[in-house]
Amino acid sequence: MNKRKIINDPVYDGFLSVDDPVILQVIDHPWFQRQRRIKQLGLTYLVYPGAMHTRFSHMLGALNLMNRALEVLQQKGVEITDEECRGAKLAILLHDIGHGPFSHTSERVFVDVPHEEITLMMMERINGEMGGALDTAIAIFSNTYHKHFLHQLVSSQLDMDRLDYLGRDSFFTGVSEGIVGTDRIISMLNVHDDELVVDEKGIYSVEKFIISRRLMYWQVYMHKTVIAADQVLLNILKRARELDPTVFRLDPRSPEFLDQFALLDDDDVMVAVKHWRQSGDEILGSLCGSLVDRRLPAIQFGCEPFGNGEVGEASYFEGTGMLRNRSYDFADQEIKVLYKDGRCLPISEASDQLDRHFLEKQVTKYYHYRPKQGSVS
Repeated sequence: MNKRKIINDPVYDGFLSVDDPVILQVIDHPWFQRQRRIKQLGLTYLVYPGAMHTRFSHMLGALNLMNRALEVLQQKGVEITDEECRGAKLAILLHDIGHGPFSHTSERVFVDVPHEEITLMMMERINGEMGGALDTAIAIFSNTYHKHFLHQLVSSQLDMDRLDYLGRDSFFTGVSEGIVGTDRIISMLNVHDDELVVDEKGIYSVEKFIISRRLMYWQVYMHKTVIAADQVLLNILKRARELDPTVFRLDPRSPEFLDQFALLDDDDVMVAVKHWRQSGDEILGSLCGSLVDRRLPAIQFGCEPFGNGEVGEASYFEGTGMLRNRSYDFADQEIKVLYKDGRCLPISEASDQLDRHFLEKQVTKYYHYRPKQGSVS
């Protein structure tokens, strides 16, 4: 039976519509529903109270943008079959399914495997359950499909993932610097020599996208208080494992690995943190109380390293680290601009605002965190 699902999404000021039975089946899968219990921005809500949105809403939003992008490309004469459309939509829908609790905060903490590999493992398991319905999606996600531009829609420097999370994270944090002209960029997408490109009229929107991404990294994703909260959580898990090496530790070689991983979400971690607050271990109890009550360390950024940090028990409460950010990666495939005369130039040559010097600049910041006294800020 044909079925259509209408989903409200405040980011796009309206409804998301899904009517493909295979896509609906994937959305209903327990592993996808798990994404409702994983926050898109981890502990960022401790700084921006509205940042409670989930991986679930982001993945549906990226699906919505993928649907728009495919329609635009087809209208411009790009040959994309129905099966390829479905594959691209499934690939973007599932692109983040391998994230652990609190998303990037816990990368390689619960299992020493990047979330992209876990995503592929989960896609392959679901594909087996659905009789190969995800074959094309897996090929597109893995960049083994013969139409490379379909993979670029899923993963590139101008993909549907980034377009959705910038707008979504901006909406829920209230940080206006992340607002980009998503509709304009998608309407300017095109394909040239099997590469995803942007028509020349979209160059200014792409410039703003790159700048917005850089601003969002330092104002939201690498906000100093978010970094402080992340350090507390990581130190909690480190101490808990010192006391009990089996805590939240998964073996990717185990036949039960994916089922065990799929049971973990933000709620499990926070329930454990609240339980450990009553621990007889003074260090673990203190750390957990700090996170639950938002008594976070003071953190200072600088341009030079702060030293080697503390050792022993003091290292759970005071330490140093380094952050790096480059909003554009020349090691990745460049964003390209297609001109009416047939020329196709990388954005670093086409833009009169973002030259190579600006784009390749990497910002490095060092930080030192330590306990502080005083009220919540």
